[in-house]
Amino acid sequence: MADNDLLSKVTVALRRSDMPEELTQEMSDLVDAALADLKQAGVSNLDTQDPLIRRAVITYCRANFWPTGDYDKLKASYDEQKAQLRMTTNYTDWPDA
Repeated sequence: MADNDLLSKVTVALRRSDMPEELTQEMSDLVDAALADLKQAGVSNLDTQDPLIRRAVITYCRANFWPTGDYDKLKASYDEQKAQLRMTTNYTDWPDA
């Protein structure tokens, strides 16, 4: 289940703070999916208070919640954020070079 603070930030960022319960659950699932995707990519520091993690999750949710004509741009932006996080030692368990 998505962190309530992060879920709140995502719903505000998507201008959906008055969503019915069914859509709130869908948004929560998207937040969980974004965090799982980051973890699968090798990002081990998933501190939801970290602004870079929050921004990546928000971008993922923007791309996947009622996708619009901006899907490709948002997906590319999320992929870039994920790539940057997975190359930074503060966000991974990779040994330092």
